[in-house]
Amino acid sequence: MKKELSTLQKQLQIIGLSDNEVSAYMALLELGKGTVSQISRKAQLNRTTGYDVLDRLVAKELVSISGKEPKQEYLAESPDRLESLIVNELEKKQKELDQARKIIPELKSMHNVAGRPQIRFYEGTSGLKEVYEDTLSSHEAIRAYASVDDVHAALPGYFPLYYKRRTEKGIPIRAIFTDNPEGRELSKHDAEEIRESAFVPAETYGFHPEINIYDNKVMIASWREQLGIIIESVEIADAMKKIYELAWAEAKRLGGEHAK
Repeated sequence: MKKELSTLQKQLQIIGLSDNEVSAYMALLELGKGTVSQISRKAQLNRTTGYDVLDRLVAKELVSISGKEPKQEYLAESPDRLESLIVNELEKKQKELDQARKIIPELKSMHNVAGRPQIRFYEGTSGLKEVYEDTLSSHEAIRAYASVDDVHAALPGYFPLYYKRRTEKGIPIRAIFTDNPEGRELSKHDAEEIRESAFVPAETYGFHPEINIYDNKVMIASWREQLGIIIESVEIADAMKKIYELAWAEAKRLGGEHAK
């Protein structure tokens, strides 16, 4: 019998009753009805605590009150009420979840406004795809450094669809490419893919990770290390954009000279 009571107590705790509530509720189930003193004594609670605990059980509709002080008694309601208690709690939690979902976007917006930097890491080919997918959220032209032969070799078949989706979203891009046949071939489609390209000599300025700068983010895709990184910071993105503008002006000059 002792073991069975212990199991019942644990189950009642799982559905949301406190230790004292469990003790008082089970004592009252056995008594059927009783005064605060009778119930507290059987539940091994002091009388003051007994009043508080019984009031909580009344609020949960597991206990009702009969009569008035000093002859007031508490009655145990049918255990069927436990089901209603759980349903009510679930409905309450669902409302809380729905409310949280409504305010999360606004809270995230406030978090971003605060300018608190975030760094996220992604691994493997799936991670590299994920960082590229994030660039499709850009609200401005993407500034990019890239080596076309690297990116296409790492994710074969992915980029034609990516270029199409970026174009459909109306997100332009300026790209500084290392000068190689793959980059020159891609630049033939600049007009249709809303891209402007500049080239730098591969033998002098060869680089392998791709870097995209957009909004308040800097995305780095390291093909050789199979690692994607997104740095979200207003200050860092602003600095990288200014550095890019210097690089773009020089790339246009070098590309013009190199093409001659």
